[in-house]
Amino acid sequence: MDLIERFIRYVKVDTQSSPTSTTAPSTMKQLDLARLLVSDLKDLGVEDVVLTEQGIVYAFIEGNTDQSCPRVGLIAHMDTSPDMSGTNVKPRLISHYDGGTIVLNSDLNITMDPKDFPSLAGVVGHDLIVTDGTTLLGADDKAGVAEIMDAISEIMRHPEWKHGPISIAFTPDEEVGRGTENFDVNFFKADYAYTVDGGEVNSVDYENFNAASAKVCVHGLSIHPGSAKHKMKNSLLLAMEFQQLLPVFDNPAVTEGYEGFNHLTTMSGDCEKTEMNYIIRNHDREQLNKQKADFENARDFMNRKYCAGTIDLTIEDAYKNMRSYIEDRMTIVEQAKEAIAQCGLTPVSTAIRGGTDGASLTYMGLPCPNLGTGGRQCHGKFEYASVQEMRQMSQILQYLMQKAAED
Repeated sequence: MDLIERFIRYVKVDTQSSPTSTTAPSTMKQLDLARLLVSDLKDLGVEDVVLTEQGIVYAFIEGNTDQSCPRVGLIAHMDTSPDMSGTNVKPRLISHYDGGTIVLNSDLNITMDPKDFPSLAGVVGHDLIVTDGTTLLGADDKAGVAEIMDAISEIMRHPEWKHGPISIAFTPDEEVGRGTENFDVNFFKADYAYTVDGGEVNSVDYENFNAASAKVCVHGLSIHPGSAKHKMKNSLLLAMEFQQLLPVFDNPAVTEGYEGFNHLTTMSGDCEKTEMNYIIRNHDREQLNKQKADFENARDFMNRKYCAGTIDLTIEDAYKNMRSYIEDRMTIVEQAKEAIAQCGLTPVSTAIRGGTDGASLTYMGLPCPNLGTGGRQCHGKFEYASVQEMRQMSQILQYLMQKAAED
């Protein structure tokens, strides 16, 4: 099966994860893709394949060389973001993109203008896979899944290619911060690994945000508006006041590069009670702690101004910047850069303005930088993937597996 056929097949399986679920996986429909991947791996001749109750697919391929070499891992996540529907995805192929405005959905007048989406300038002449404007595409991270599967397909078809032992994992729930919750590093057995999860196809990235989440519960007092004077406390208005106490420029809409942010992801409530959920991000740990302190100071101010218990605040850390750990293992970054250069690309490393399973896995003892996929503008209807870049990543992975047996 061709790489693009695989990708289109996978994106049509709805695997949207849920941030409110307590099950593992957070949505049972993720198991639909997990079972499909188990079947596909076995069809490729991979005999040692495991699907856990929590929805993680593990697969193991033994080396075919007498030389002692490290076991390399390849990891991608199966779920798609809760930010937009992944139901009934209708991918469409645009051959040899001409650089103009892309009409995603003429009936709904949804278009993708290169003036609004500068990344399109870098894929002129490429074949692009786009959405119909009503769902996300799912390139994050089914492009990574398909690229790993394609690389393994080629390796299994060419027994003359010498490679060391390979471990593969496809995880659920990465998009809701639970991708490694049930990951067994010892069972995976890899000496190091690469997540294949977004970004430029010539990038190998090993620094990411430190991440935390904040849940703010605002308690008001609902009274009939006809007799509310000096009595009513509208929690919706109090919630807006809380937001105004946070630094105005710590907002993802006005940040880039190494600048951190506080992102209000959901807000719901009524006069009596309102809940807000934030994600807090910064590459610098001390700056992240300052952002968390801003939330605590806003809580304390509101509770003094109105009364104790007006604001309940819960802050939890999610994952850390993996840079300090990876810097002691830069050989694995250099290997990836060599593989990228082997495919005619100029390798780069940039700071990820997000996170991957690799960040958590690195701190669990499995060094795990991230590789790109050729997918762009993820988590929304303007998501697209470059066919040429997806094929390049499959080749990069193939080279990496063989290179590990030579060093």
